[in-house]
Amino acid sequence: MLIDGHNRVVDYLRVSVTERCNFRCQYCMPEKPFSWVPKENLLSYENLFKFIKVSIDEGVKKVRITGGEPLLREGLDTFIKMIYDYKNDIDLALTTNGYLLPKVAQKLKDAGLKRVNISLDTLKADVAQKIAQKDVLNKVLEGIETASKVGLKVKINCVPMKGINDDELVEILEYCKQRGYTVRFIEFMENHHAKDSAKGLNSQEIQNIIASKYNFKAIKRDGSSPSQNFELDDGYEFGIIEPHKADFCSDCNRIRLTAEGFLIPCLYFEDALSIKKAVESDDIEKALEILKKVLKNKPEKNKWSEESDTQTSARAFYKTGG
Repeated sequence: MLIDGHNRVVDYLRVSVTERCNFRCQYCMPEKPFSWVPKENLLSYENLFKFIKVSIDEGVKKVRITGGEPLLREGLDTFIKMIYDYKNDIDLALTTNGYLLPKVAQKLKDAGLKRVNISLDTLKADVAQKIAQKDVLNKVLEGIETASKVGLKVKINCVPMKGINDDELVEILEYCKQRGYTVRFIEFMENHHAKDSAKGLNSQEIQNIIASKYNFKAIKRDGSSPSQNFELDDGYEFGIIEPHKADFCSDCNRIRLTAEGFLIPCLYFEDALSIKKAVESDDIEKALEILKKVLKNKPEKNKWSEESDTQTSARAFYKTGG
């Protein structure tokens, strides 16, 4: 069992396989041109898998594949199968923008993927193009539909932004409700890589918009999930991820591994240690030692919860999966 310095059990590993992305979303990485890390600097799937095996052996129960956009890295289904074959009851999930899903959803499901979180910030093509700086909506919607059809459990992530998609939150909730998807609205996490004009909605503002049409009540948080959940009168549940509240961190159970081999204890902070040399030289004991050191120094909470309007992370979310 993995325990951090604040006596929290860590059993969730998020693994970024690439920092590359085919979108340029305003709240993440809007600028072009962009300098990518050379492919040769990335850990191979085999070396990523070495660390994942160690983590599973030490008590990790959930592995989520992220990016950047993870579907841009070739052979992802083979990597997923490696994990599934090692422990087929692992909670194996993927976070994606959905654009490339139509072609690969079945292969991912066959490889052992169980769940997929897909970003959907709008149902309007022109707004989607404004957010992602690319004509993406039709492909994203097709990706969502295809993932569901092949039997993947679908969850939708939406980042409400002032003056951009804040007039669509009810429609997005209804889109998900009609299709049986859970939707989670995510408070914009201020970061240096976002567009300067990007402004998010806080949890109360999101609730006020939904309350304009629906009655709902807060319900118990689901285990260590960062989402505060709510239930409509008809039983449909939606969530809001609230990084600007301290309770977002009090039961944090996750750690992140970047494609370059950096172990990141907290999404907000830049602190990280590399396991790259250890796994490339098959020094698994050294990799485990680094993991335990990172856990020991895992912060108690992020700083978005402290005077949130003035706290901005230097973290590049496209390297860690957000």
